[in-house]
Amino acid sequence: MTADPLFDAADPSLDAADPSLDATGPSLDAADPSLDAAGPLFEATGLRRSYRLPRTSPFGPPGVRHAVRDVTLRLADGAALGIVGESGSGKSTLVRLLLGLDRPDAGTVRYRGRPVVPGRPRALRWFRREVQVVFQDPAGSLDPRMTVGAAVAEPLVCLGVPGDHDERVDEVLRAVDLDPGVRGRYPHEFSGGQRQRIAIARALAPRPRVLVGDEPVSALDVAVRAQILDLLGQLAARHRLGLVLVSHDLGVVSRLCDQIAVMRGGTLVEQGATGDVLSRPAHPYTRALLAAVPRLPPP
Repeated sequence: MTADPLFDAADPSLDAADPSLDATGPSLDAADPSLDAAGPLFEATGLRRSYRLPRTSPFGPPGVRHAVRDVTLRLADGAALGIVGESGSGKSTLVRLLLGLDRPDAGTVRYRGRPVVPGRPRALRWFRREVQVVFQDPAGSLDPRMTVGAAVAEPLVCLGVPGDHDERVDEVLRAVDLDPGVRGRYPHEFSGGQRQRIAIARALAPRPRVLVGDEPVSALDVAVRAQILDLLGQLAARHRLGLVLVSHDLGVVSRLCDQIAVMRGGTLVEQGATGDVLSRPAHPYTRALLAAVPRLPPP
């Protein structure tokens, strides 16, 4: 397989010292002993997150919603992890904790051995260059006032990635099977599947090592969903991208992910290799999820 300069070329921005990080830790450097190249890419240990609920009476205590309870998981370099569960099971909250968008009540998140601690945006610039996210609704995640070119170039500008941004935008648009000539158009001029391709191109622009998808195909129709899943799978396999895929659809997870984690009530009730969990589920809730998958009757 030949090297693709879009993903495989060395990016000096990831190895050069960033003076803005001096107060918070060392810069991201391949030779930095604080970055564990041999360990897991992502590691979450003992994560907990709770939210206060509105009072139901003027004299009673406020309620508490335990969104994530003692969750521990790991993602190896180049692996694909699917997080499944019903609505309200804590999947999206867990992803927010992994991405450093929310602060856990307890527990830690580490990326390449380095702590991911929510704080000033500049302090997490090193992490944002390596981990990017694709959201559920591309119509909501793309600014309708920005052209496609400006939207895809936005992480390059915000993260201070050096190089020719126009050239990079053209490269990632081609990578998701879009003509670079669309860069002057606006999101409302595209179909839902095309908008999600634009969102994927934006996530790929800084050359991340991990893509996180929070229900990235649930807003699309079945035919377009298959195309987007194929695209994600091809990109991940070709360039050894790690994937963290959140979904309530076991079919989506089984198609892309080699590891699966099943959540219920904020707790991981089962996790393991996708084939093992889906063929021999150990927890009753996993068996209930599999039984709820619709099946066509035999002809």
